[in-house]
Amino acid sequence: MTTATEQLHPPVLEPGDYTKYKIILGGLGVIVPVLVAILFYYKGIFQIQGADAHLRFLPALNAALNSLTAVALLVGYYFIRQQNVLAHRAAMGTAFGLGALFLVSYVAYHSQVASTHFGGTGALRAVYFLLLLTHISLAVVTVALVLFTLYFALTGQYTKHKRIARWTFPVWLYVSITGVIVYFMIAPYYPAG
Repeated sequence: MTTATEQLHPPVLEPGDYTKYKIILGGLGVIVPVLVAILFYYKGIFQIQGADAHLRFLPALNAALNSLTAVALLVGYYFIRQQNVLAHRAAMGTAFGLGALFLVSYVAYHSQVASTHFGGTGALRAVYFLLLLTHISLAVVTVALVLFTLYFALTGQYTKHKRIARWTFPVWLYVSITGVIVYFMIAPYYPAG
């Protein structure tokens, strides 16, 4: 028995072998954060001479991408609450695309530019590191959540999509917003130029 949503909005992809997709998506959900960590912590391996001078604008771009992702997520949430599935899909597709651009930009920057250390003190320092720790921890989880949520939507498994989206949306929104806050907190400590 198909629902009204399934009749009006058929799946983009056929569900196929869910076990195979679960392995692929789960693998990507682990591999992507591990690759990001490798590129972040082992900069010397992938260092391109002189690239850091040309990439110093990327933290501001990353903050803009995170801001736009948060807006797209909120717009997508609004549209699904209004039962406007097509507009919801467009907004969430935009959020996914912005998130992918952010990931590429983030990796490019952190694989080439030395880390900037937060210079604040006292309670502000504690707040910064609390936000940073929760931001990074949840960002790792967000990759898999987003991939599975997208998979269920594209394959028309709307019950599963709704179930996981209840977790994905607030986590992804938190990661996007705290990314912007962390940027503004550390921005005064970036090297000039």
